[in-house]
Amino acid sequence: MSPQTDESDTGLTMQNVAIGTGATGKRTETDSMGQIEVPATHYWGAQTERSLRHFSIGDDRMPKAVYHAYGYVKKAAALVNHAGGRLDDARKDAIVQAADEAIAGRLDAQFPLFVWQTGSGTQSNMNTNEVLANRASQLLGGHLGAKTPVHPNDHVNLGQSSNDTFPTAMHVATLLKIRGDTLPQVRSLAEAIMAKADRWVDVVKTGRTHLQDATPITVGQEWSGWAVQVHQAADRLEQSLEGLTDLAAGGTAVGTGLNTPAGFAEEIAAKLSELTGESLRTAPSKFAAQGSLDAMVAVSAGLRAVAVALMKVANDMRWLASGPRAGLHELRLPANEPGSSIMPGKVNPTQQEAMVMVCLQVLGEDSIVAMAGSQGNFELNAMRPIVINNVLHSATILGDACDKLRQFSVEGTELDRDQIDRFVGASLMLVTALSPVIGYDQASAIAHKADDEGTTLREAALASGVDADDFDRIVDPGAMVGDPRRDLAVSRDTRRAHTG
Repeated sequence: MSPQTDESDTGLTMQNVAIGTGATGKRTETDSMGQIEVPATHYWGAQTERSLRHFSIGDDRMPKAVYHAYGYVKKAAALVNHAGGRLDDARKDAIVQAADEAIAGRLDAQFPLFVWQTGSGTQSNMNTNEVLANRASQLLGGHLGAKTPVHPNDHVNLGQSSNDTFPTAMHVATLLKIRGDTLPQVRSLAEAIMAKADRWVDVVKTGRTHLQDATPITVGQEWSGWAVQVHQAADRLEQSLEGLTDLAAGGTAVGTGLNTPAGFAEEIAAKLSELTGESLRTAPSKFAAQGSLDAMVAVSAGLRAVAVALMKVANDMRWLASGPRAGLHELRLPANEPGSSIMPGKVNPTQQEAMVMVCLQVLGEDSIVAMAGSQGNFELNAMRPIVINNVLHSATILGDACDKLRQFSVEGTELDRDQIDRFVGASLMLVTALSPVIGYDQASAIAHKADDEGTTLREAALASGVDADDFDRIVDPGAMVGDPRRDLAVSRDTRRAHTG
C-alpha cells in the first residue's frame, strides 16, 4: 500500500520520470528479489515499495528527522568518497545536492516507511539510498528506476551498511533534536519559573509536607526549588548526550569495517562534525556501537529525568490552583478555554494536565527503550527503529509541552494573596517557633488544643499560659522563612552552573 502523495509535495519538478512507465502511473524497478511496480512520480525504488507492502503496520511512520540526519550521513560519505577518489565529480555533486534537499525536508514525501520494519533500519537506509540515487540520476539527466548514472548501493551507499549508518543517523537526529529544540524549551520554562520566584521572593505562605501543613516558606523559595529542579534535570539530559558523539559509521556489517578504505571511519566522523556543527568522533569500538543501544538508552533516561521533574512542577501547580472556592487556590492560573461543556464558568488546569500526560508518555516510552536496549544479539542490536521513534517522540513532546506550559500558564500565573495570608494566619505549625522556648510537649499540646477546639493558635497559646507579647514576638511567620533573598541568590548560582 503506497501512500498517495501529490507531486507538489516534493517541491520539485518531476522530469525524466521513468523508463517503462505505463498508463497505470507505475514504473518497474528491480532489486535482488526481482521486479516490482512503484509509483512513477516518486523517487523511492523496489526495496522501499516492498517494505511498504510487507510492513504496513499501524499509522506510525519513521520520523522525518531520521531521514534529515541520513541526508547528512550520505552527504558526508559522498564527500569523503570523492576526496578519496572513489566517486567522480558529477556523481558527488548530484548526491550532495539530493542530500541537501533531504536535509532541508524537501524530500519528506519520499520517505513513507513505517516504524515497524526490520530492526536494523535496513529498509529506511535503502529508502534513503533509492531516493537520493534517483534524484541524483535525475539531476544528471537520467531516468528514475534506471539506477544509472547513480546507483543506490554502489554510489550512495558506498563504504556503508545499514548496520553502521542507521545508528549513526539515530545519533545525529537525536543530538540535533535535543540540542536544537528540547533543551532550549526546557531551559526557557525553568527561567520563566525562576522569574516568578524573583517576583514573589518575600511572599510568605504555608509550607506543606506529607500533604499536611508545615512551617512557613515564601512563594519565591518554593518556585526557586522548581526552577532548579528543572535546570538540574536538563543538565543531566545534556550530559547524557555525550555518548551520542561516538559514531558507528565505518563499521559496516559487523563492526570490522569490511569494504571501507583505511581512515574512512575517522574521515566520515570529521565530515559529519563539520556539516552538523556537533563535535563527533568515530566510536572507539564499532562492535559496542553496533551491538548495543546503550548511548540511546542513556539519553532516554535523561529524558525520563526531565519528565520526572516536570511532573512534580505540573502537579504542584494544579494542586495549588485547585478551587476556586473549595480548594487551596493559592495560584490563579490563566483561563485559556472553557473547562466544561455543562458547568458554566468552570476553568481547569489544562496545561498542567497536558504536561502530566506527556510525562507519563515519556516514562512509558523510556521503559520500552530500556527493554529494547537489552535485546542486542551478537554483533547487532536489531531493535533500533522503536528506539529512535520513542526517543525522538519523547524529546518532541517534552519540548513542546514545556513551551506551552511556559507561554500559556507559568507566565500568566498570579497569586491569590488573600488566600495565602488566610492560610498562614490559620496555620497550627507556626507553633514550631514556640517549641525551643516552652518545650516540644507543651507546644504540641497547644497545637492539638487549637485544632480540637477550632480556635486560633494564638488563642490556644494564651489560654495555656503563654504571654501575649512573647507569642507575638516569637511566632512571626516572616522571621521563620530564613533568608529568602539569599536562597534565591544560591538558586541563581546553581542555575548558572548548570546552564554554563
